[in-house]
Amino acid sequence: MSPNSSNQSQQSEQVEKIYLPRTSESENLKKIRHTASHVMAMAVQKLFPKAQVTIGPWIENGFYYDFDSPEPFSENDLKAIKKEMAKIINRKLPVIREEVSREEAARRIQEIKEPYKLEILADIKNEPITIYHLGNEWWDLCAGPHLENISELNPKAIELESVAGAYWRGDETKAQLQRIYATAWESPEQLAEYKRRKEEALRRDHRKLGKELGLFIFSDLVGPGLPLWTPKGTLLRSTLEDFLKQEQVKRGYLSVVTPHIARVDLFKTSGHWQKYKEDMFPLMADDEEAAAQEQGFVMKPMNCPFHIQIYKSELRSYRELPMRLAEFGTVYRYEQSGELGGLTRVRGFTVDDSHLFVTPEQLDSEFLSVVDLILSVFNKLQLKNFKARLSFRDPASDKYIGSDEVWDKAEGAIRRAVETLGMEHFEGIGEAAFYGPKLDFIFSDALDREWQLGTVQVDYNLPERFELEYVAEDGVRKRPVMIHRAPFGSLERLIGILIEEYAGDFPLWLAPVQARLLPVGDTQLDFAKDVVAKMRALGIRAEVDTSGDRLGKQIRNAEKEKIPVMAVVGAKEVETNTLSIRTRASGELGVIPVDEVVDKMKDAIAKFENF
Repeated sequence: MSPNSSNQSQQSEQVEKIYLPRTSESENLKKIRHTASHVMAMAVQKLFPKAQVTIGPWIENGFYYDFDSPEPFSENDLKAIKKEMAKIINRKLPVIREEVSREEAARRIQEIKEPYKLEILADIKNEPITIYHLGNEWWDLCAGPHLENISELNPKAIELESVAGAYWRGDETKAQLQRIYATAWESPEQLAEYKRRKEEALRRDHRKLGKELGLFIFSDLVGPGLPLWTPKGTLLRSTLEDFLKQEQVKRGYLSVVTPHIARVDLFKTSGHWQKYKEDMFPLMADDEEAAAQEQGFVMKPMNCPFHIQIYKSELRSYRELPMRLAEFGTVYRYEQSGELGGLTRVRGFTVDDSHLFVTPEQLDSEFLSVVDLILSVFNKLQLKNFKARLSFRDPASDKYIGSDEVWDKAEGAIRRAVETLGMEHFEGIGEAAFYGPKLDFIFSDALDREWQLGTVQVDYNLPERFELEYVAEDGVRKRPVMIHRAPFGSLERLIGILIEEYAGDFPLWLAPVQARLLPVGDTQLDFAKDVVAKMRALGIRAEVDTSGDRLGKQIRNAEKEKIPVMAVVGAKEVETNTLSIRTRASGELGVIPVDEVVDKMKDAIAKFENF
C-alpha cells in the first residue's frame, strides 16, 4: 500500500468515528425529523400553494413527505424549498400540540380542503386526535414527537436529497404523488459524515460495480427484478454454492431438487395462499371457472412445502432423523416495481434452503449446529459485524397460524439457543414468519447499513398442517419439528452485499478470475497459455490477456477488473520458468517459479487466504 493510500485510510477511520444513530435509536432525532418534515411541508405550501400534503414520516436516515402538486418539483425547487425552510426556522415559531375530537379535526380539514388528510384521519383509531401547529400558521395531523420550537433545528444540518414518484397508499391505481426525501441531523458534522457515506455508497454500489466487473445484467425485455448472470457472475454464484454444499455434506445434509411451480392446493395447505397471496405471482388457471374456484398453478414463493412432500413420501423412523434436506431453490415474489433494487430486492431469487425434520429431543442440538454452520459461513466470507435478532410474533396480530402453545415452545427453543451460545441478541416483536419464530442475523456493512442475511426458524405448525409423522422408538407415531435455515438468505442479496462490502475486490477464493497472465508480447503467449492450463487443472480460475495491448494497459485493465493475482510474462520469465507476480493484497512480490506460484495459490485458496 502506498503512503498516500495509508494516510487516506487513517483519515477515513477518523471520520468514521462520527456516530450516526438511526432514527429508531434516538428520541432526539425523531423529534428533529418530525419537526423538520413539518417545516418542509410548510415551506412547500408557501412556495406552491396548490400542493396538498399527504404523509410525512421519519425513516431511519431521514424523512420524506408526499405531495399532490400540479407542478413537478425540480432540483432548483429543492434549493428554493430549503432556503424557505431556513427563513421559517429563523422565525423561531413554537411547536404547539393540540388535542381535538375526530369531528373537530374533520371540520378543520374540510375547511382547508385537504382530502388526503380526511383519509388519514379515518385510519387513526385512537382518540383524541393530535394536531401539531407551527406557530399559528401551519398544522398537520401527527402523533409526534416534536421539538418545542423550530429554532432548535439547525438549517445547516438539513439536506433535501431527491424527488421521486410515489402512489397514494402505495397503490398503483391511485393518485401519483411527488415524494421529497430529506435528512436532518443534530449537527452539521453529522450531515457531512452522512453525505460522505452516501458518496462512498455510490462508489461501492453493486449495480455500478456489477456492470463494471461484468457479473450480471438486467434486460427490459426480460423484465424488472430478474437478473441475468454473465459467465463471470455465474462463476461467483457457483463458487458460493459449491462452498456451502461442501460444508453441508460434512454435516450430513441431503441434496434435493424441486419444481418452480406447483398446484395452488400445496400452498393452501401450508397457509402461504391465505397469508402470503399478495406477494405471490398470480394464479395460472386453465379457464375462468378454475380461476373463480382458485384452482391452478402458482410460481413457488417458498421451498418448504416441496421438501415436506419429499419427507412425507415415506413413513419415517426415528432412526432416519434428523433428516436434513437442502436445495439451492429459486423462488418468486411479485415485488412492486418501486420496491425493486438491483440484486438486493428482486422478483426471482435463489435461496440456500434447508429443512431439517427432527424429533423434539433433537431440536436444541440441531438448532445449535445450524447456528454453528451460519457462523462458520460468515467467518469465511469475512462478515464480522452482525447481531442476532430474535424475530418473534406480535400477539396482537392475526397474521400468524398455530396455537399459543406451539409458538411458546418454538420461541423458547430459540431463546435457549442464544443463551447457550452467550450470543448478544435483541428481540424483534412482529418480525416472525407467519408459521414460526426466527433467529435472524442482521449484518452491518462498511457504511453501517443493516441487511438481513442468515436465518433459522423453528416450526411446529407446518408439520401439523401437513400431518407429518415418524415412528418413535416405542412404536408410537409422533409429530416431528421442522427447522428452516438459510445461511446466505438469498444468493442475489448476498452477492449484492458482498460486492459493496468488498467494493468489488473479492478475496482470492471467491474472485471469478483468480489470476491473469499478462504476456509482454506474442512470443510469450504459448508459455502463458500452458501455465493457465496447469492452473485450471488444479481448480485455479486463471486466464491469459490475449488483447495484444501494451503491458501497461494490461496491468491497468487487470487492476480495474480487480483481479487478485497478476503475473507478467516476459522473455526472462519464459527462459527461467518463472512469473513476475503482483497481487492486489500485497503488491509486487517479484519473480517466483511457476510451480511455487501454483502451489501457493492452491494452498491460499484452500485456506480462504490471500496469496
